[in-house]
Amino acid sequence: MEYTFKNNKIAVLRKEAGLSQRQVAKDVGTSQANLSRWEQGLNQPSVIECWRLADYFGVSIDYLCGRSEI
Repeated sequence: MEYTFKNNKIAVLRKEAGLSQRQVAKDVGTSQANLSRWEQGLNQPSVIECWRLADYFGVSIDYLCGRSEI
């Protein structure tokens, strides 16, 4: 089974929180360029980066990655 990161919720969560890519990137310890590529589904964050993002936004990793709507 192939998994993709194209339907991730990072941009939705970031925009709902009223945050810039630069701010989220700084807060989770990555670059703005990485965050942009993750939002676009061009690259995939590591498992640890997914944990950081999920904790940052207060959601599950499944929700963050677009595998669940909860």
